[in-house]
Amino acid sequence: MRATIYHNPRCSKSREALAIVEASGAEVTIVEYLKTPPSAEDLARLYKRAGMTARDGLRLAEPDAKALKDANEEDILAAMAANPILIERPLVETAKGVRLGRPPEKVREIL
Repeated sequence: MRATIYHNPRCSKSREALAIVEASGAEVTIVEYLKTPPSAEDLARLYKRAGMTARDGLRLAEPDAKALKDANEEDILAAMAANPILIERPLVETAKGVRLGRPPEKVREIL
């Protein structure tokens, strides 16, 4: 099985999700999304596969998220692509789907 994790190594939840994916034996591709941000189109695809909206994937704890309070999906996706700290992490994708690892154990659903 192959898995891709959109990962922030400084985040404990992201590290926990990565450990779960690695322990499953999956071949893991790690994307440090702060260094290599996904495009708005990639984010839209990921959220659609996860059954989420962009707003669901918005990291509300970030000060810049407040400016997106009344934004539409397209504007939120554009803001996330331009300022990837706004992306809630970790996102894990496998052939079985996409999950936001909050809590990290949710990624088991797609392993």
